[in-house]
Amino acid sequence: PHCGTLCGLFLRCRHDASMNGWSQEFPRQQLAFQGQGSGFSLLLKRNCSISPSSLMWAYGSIAVVTLGIAAGFAALGAWVILPFAGIEILALGMAFALNGRHAGDYERIQLGEGRVRVEVCESDAVRCHEFNAARASVRVSGVGPSMRVLLGVPGHSLEVGRHLQEQARLDLAGELTRRLRI
Repeated sequence: PHCGTLCGLFLRCRHDASMNGWSQEFPRQQLAFQGQGSGFSLLLKRNCSISPSSLMWAYGSIAVVTLGIAAGFAALGAWVILPFAGIEILALGMAFALNGRHAGDYERIQLGEGRVRVEVCESDAVRCHEFNAARASVRVSGVGPSMRVLLGVPGHSLEVGRHLQEQARLDLAGELTRRLRI
């Protein structure tokens, strides 16, 4: 499965007949559940502020400027600067590549037909977890930035909402708890 990147803030809703509810995509800052039933599909993604093509343009521009400055100094006799400029460009490229591996990370939480399904995409790995909705519970552990929302059944739990801010995590925990009881 492909973990595509959708950059920027977004809010789209569509009715999902298979889930008996609404399917929604949200910005990191807020959650807005719709629909009266217990079924829903929630997609949580990282807040990505630059598209891959724009990132490549920025990287290319930085590389050209860096090599231009290094070439200017090399022409004035300071040729030792060229290897350091090359190392700088390589290090920046590696940092962009490492960051880009997680740009498409997401969590999809679906509730319907007595099951809670959580799909987690990290880098290129997609893991799916399923829980019995009647036995599932939501627990909040920690406070502040280290707060974690745990969804699970006895003997197994999974952290959800990792891409959300603190208040949105609390909102997610409250809404998941409410939806599981319906």
